Order: sequence, then structure tokens, then C-alpha cells
Amino acid sequence: AGWFPFVGLHSTGHERLGYFPYLLDSARHLVLPVLCMTYASFVGLSRFVRTGLLENLTLDYVRTARSKGLPERTVVFGHALRNSLIPVVTLLGGILPGLIGGSVIIETIFTINGMGYLGFQAVLSRDYPVIMAIATFAAVLTMLGILVSDLLYCIVDPRISLE
Repeated sequence: AGWFPFVGLHSTGHERLGYFPYLLDSARHLVLPVLCMTYASFVGLSRFVRTGLLENLTLDYVRTARSKGLPERTVVFGHALRNSLIPVVTLLGGILPGLIGGSVIIETIFTINGMGYLGFQAVLSRDYPVIMAIATFAAVLTMLGILVSDLLYCIVDPRISLE
């Protein structure tokens, strides 16, 4: 009991801690919020990968790789999984900006003063400059997510180039 605190980002008296105990204290406080933020996305992505992989395992090029005598590990990870990741890379671009929307709930539950909670309070108090700043930040995160997604396409599928 008490391994992972569920209130705030730091324990009381965290100012007196040294550098590494301070980092450990912060990490202990972040375990539950990060787990809650990432669990649903991870479950959805893993189901998506599973479905794509099962679909790709029945295609002709995988059957051809097996008939050449390649080990099953090479067939699955080298051929089928690589082509199954292309739709997943597309989904990854949308996860990054979605973190702000999901953080409103997480920050309220764990009493964390973060960006999501700030945006929620700004909407309630009609603080338009803060709302616009958070919307701009979400737009930048969307563009970064799409950029990372496009760069990952080149890594996952060598047939795709940036030219």
C-alpha cells in the first residue's frame, strides 16, 4: 500500500529532497496517470496490429516466404508485421494531439495542475487568450504527429520515399 500516490505530482516536502530522490518521487507520482492515459490507446493499437497481422499472414507473399524455407520468426516479423504496421503508423499521428483532450479527465482525477485542467478552467471562465493558446498548441501537436507519422512510413515501408 502507498507505492503509487494518486494525488498531485510531488509529495509534501519535495523541495528538501536531493536530485535523484526528487526524480524518484516524481516518477512514483506519474505511474498511475501515465498508465491511465496510455492504457486505452495501447489496447486499441494492439488490437489493430493483431487484426492487420492476421490478415497479412494469409497473403501470397507470406506463403511464398514460408515455401522458401524461411524461419517462421523471419516470416512473421520481417514480412507480415512490417506490412501490418502501415495502418498503425497512420493512427499514431492522431494519438499525440488526443493527449490534451484526455488529460482533462486524468488531471481532474489525480489533481494535477496541467494543461488539460488549465484549458478546462479557461473554458469555464471564458479566458479566450488561454483557449486560443491551447488550441494553437493542439494544432502544432497535430502537425508534429502527422510529420512523425510520415517519417515512420519511410522506416516501415522502404518503397515509400520522401521525394
